[in-house]
Amino acid sequence: MQVGVDTGGTFTDLVTADGRVSKVLSTPDAPARAIREAIGAGSRPAFLAHGTTVATNALLERRGAAVALVTTEGLADVIEIGRQDRPSLYDQLASRPEPLVPRRWRYEVPGRLAADGTELVPVDLDRLPAVDPAVEAVAVCLLHADIEPAHERAVAEALRARGHDVTCSHEVSPEMREVERTVTTVINAALRPRCRAYLQEIADLAEDVLVMTSAGGLLPATDVAELPAALLLSGPAGGVRAGAAAAAANGFVDAITFDMGGTSTDVCLVVDGAPAPAAEREVAGFTVRFPALDVHTIGAGGGSIARIDAGGALVVGPQSAGADPGPACYGRGGVDATVTDANLVAGRIPADAAFGGLRLDRAAAARALDRAGVTAEGVIAVVDANMDRALRAVSVERGVDPRGLALVAFGGAGPLHACALAEALDMPTVIVPARAGVLSAVGLLTAPRRRDLVRSWPTPEQHEGLAEALATLVKEAVALVGGRGDGRRDGDRESDDNAEGDIGVTVETALDCRYRGQSHELTVATVGQFHDEHRRRNGYSRPDDTVEVVALRAVATRPPTVGADRLPATPRLDGDVRGPAVIAEPDCTIWVPDGWTARAGAAGSLVLHRGAPGVRTSR
Repeated sequence: MQVGVDTGGTFTDLVTADGRVSKVLSTPDAPARAIREAIGAGSRPAFLAHGTTVATNALLERRGAAVALVTTEGLADVIEIGRQDRPSLYDQLASRPEPLVPRRWRYEVPGRLAADGTELVPVDLDRLPAVDPAVEAVAVCLLHADIEPAHERAVAEALRARGHDVTCSHEVSPEMREVERTVTTVINAALRPRCRAYLQEIADLAEDVLVMTSAGGLLPATDVAELPAALLLSGPAGGVRAGAAAAAANGFVDAITFDMGGTSTDVCLVVDGAPAPAAEREVAGFTVRFPALDVHTIGAGGGSIARIDAGGALVVGPQSAGADPGPACYGRGGVDATVTDANLVAGRIPADAAFGGLRLDRAAAARALDRAGVTAEGVIAVVDANMDRALRAVSVERGVDPRGLALVAFGGAGPLHACALAEALDMPTVIVPARAGVLSAVGLLTAPRRRDLVRSWPTPEQHEGLAEALATLVKEAVALVGGRGDGRRDGDRESDDNAEGDIGVTVETALDCRYRGQSHELTVATVGQFHDEHRRRNGYSRPDDTVEVVALRAVATRPPTVGADRLPATPRLDGDVRGPAVIAEPDCTIWVPDGWTARAGAAGSLVLHRGAPGVRTSR
């Protein structure tokens, strides 16, 4: 048995390679318990691909380990000072999150490297301070360790000899910019004890356990246990990959994926068939410098709670009823009015529908709405407005016209709201992939193994030796995904036929470049492409100016264990369906409003069009 398992805030979803689908309520306090229930007693899969929210929730709820920071003299406060940016310029109450390391646990060590890696002051291990015994993990981030990590290695060796769990910045985020590198290292150190224990627990559930990273690829659980900062978008990344594939199969290489689950909504722009990447992400107010898909998340899901605020306005989310007790209609003791309750009362969800084995109680949903003083229509309108802003954030606000894109709707609640959102953005097409309610699990099962590597380049204006450094990075990346590391270059891609068989390991290389004096970079395949890309992104170029290279990147991918084409087909419609209509499926419900038509598409998808001709039937 080969399975993909996505653990969400409300449901844990499982999909097997032979087409079996299971949906059970999540167990937030012990997430592995829900995974065992979904797999089934006595079963031990040969392969398990997993997406988890453990790292994200631990950071959001600040339930990580007690962590100390060891850094170069004079830099102990960079995680508190941060950057001199003010994202809420006119908000007098705006504040940064409290640093994850209190001032008393920030330690400084003498020793200094120059930016070119030459040693100015040797590291003085004799003056390495004793770390408070209450500390559970230590983050080590020394100046210029992204260029030369010798001092970090020496400090880490001394701390590990004292019995400390140590995370070094050159192992996690070997890139320039001290603030982001330090914050990312601290987050990794804080998350590692909790995530390591969890991943060791699920490692016993299958013969081969891989975990989805924020970048959209799988890593062995034992490897990712050391890099939990790579897991902050673990679950959503699987759905984005599968959603992009469904859009491409139906002729849309440009799309927006729209994943509305029980707790949150995740949206991502897809261009030329590939989800938009991000070199860093902000999570819980902290900047995490780790490769990721550029997913925008808001607190809007089926379990989002509706209420009237102090000013008399209807507000939906970000608070959620979660899995326990869940929406009022679940009949598990919940009393708060939620989006799911509103959809049930509005007739968008059939009264006899079953969610994760639960029979819905429409009367309880109506009572909850009345108790909150809200209407089903009002709740739906407000949550749609919240999600509309999220979709505009990844399209209109980035200069992308959504009118030529398809909206790919999935998650348990996504297909209920997709058509209204598409109308708001004047998008003519909605695609609901096969197994939409558990699509993130499908994306996990069919994802490739992937490893993203980045290294700072020490001489930005001097490019001599760049090709050799990229080749070294390529070999390391190929080896980390199971190749020999002796790949053959084909343009900007590397291929490797592994001794274990023809696994086709590929590596894409890229460079972070900028003009002299700029403080931001663009990622391009070669230095020669930078001027054109700068003109495309910024409206101008300076072809006579020097191009600086600040970082090298290599992304190695190994084909998935289970290809998407191996999943059994799922017949869905035997004719066109014109709205208003409800299409109930085992894992989700699709609302087809008036003026819309649903018909069968490629790869088992449903394709919904506004005003599509040739409608034959309604049900």
